[in-house]
Amino acid sequence: MDKIILEFVTWAESNGWIVTLKSEPGLNLDHRLITRYTNMPPEYTAFLHVVKQCVTPSEQTWFLCEADYNNSSDSEFQWNEFELISLEAAIDDAAWRSEITTWWDHYLPFMVSVHDGYSFYAIDLSNEIGAVVSGEEPEFEEVTQVAEDLHHFLQLIMSGSIAVG
Repeated sequence: MDKIILEFVTWAESNGWIVTLKSEPGLNLDHRLITRYTNMPPEYTAFLHVVKQCVTPSEQTWFLCEADYNNSSDSEFQWNEFELISLEAAIDDAAWRSEITTWWDHYLPFMVSVHDGYSFYAIDLSNEIGAVVSGEEPEFEEVTQVAEDLHHFLQLIMSGSIAVG
């Protein structure tokens, strides 16, 4: 297991997070996800290889894992829930819908929160490949970079610099 991921998992467990590691090796993501996001950073796929579930103690914020991306989790939220909400808002505007889809083609959500409103963290797969951004309702597509990559993001959580609900 990747050193930073192992350190984060150990930290999360000791801080009351619900963490379940995968019992079987490998990663079997839905082909539509793999086709859409062809340049997923290796540190994120490493995380998905070993973590089955990772939820904050409040159970209001969670990492998206393999089952979420395969639409086979127990979650009421789909992995692309915020894209779907945005598309619903643009129901009668084809150009706007296209802009929304194109935008989400470059941002892979990996953490979702319902704590204090809807928000997410995503991996920027455009110019800043691997950078972590945050977004929130009502304008999900207006994001702010919060970390240079997933490892940095996990370190910021462990240091308390980023508080996740």
